[in-house]
Amino acid sequence: MSRQFGNLIKQAQALQEKMMRLQAELEAREFEGQSGGGMVKAVVNGKLMLLSLRIEKEAITPDDPEMLEDLVLAAIKSAQEKAGNTIKEEMNKITGGMGLNIPGLF
Repeated sequence: MSRQFGNLIKQAQALQEKMMRLQAELEAREFEGQSGGGMVKAVVNGKLMLLSLRIEKEAITPDDPEMLEDLVLAAIKSAQEKAGNTIKEEMNKITGGMGLNIPGLF
């Protein structure tokens, strides 16, 4: 095995370790999204899984359930977008902006 190849393997292993650490850190983080001026709040983790949903009573209108449905979806989408953007930014820092898209990672 050549010295260059050995160095390349070491660099790849170091990158993999950094990515694994980042993945664990981001999975533990929480990201909040809201809609309706804060009447509906959603929290997701770094895996984009919904952790909590809070709905203020003022957002509940029995004769217009579609409005509440829209507010809930918008809050969840907002939280997921924040998480996704953070994940992308942090991955770009590690990969030097190479835009690696590795299946199964995030």
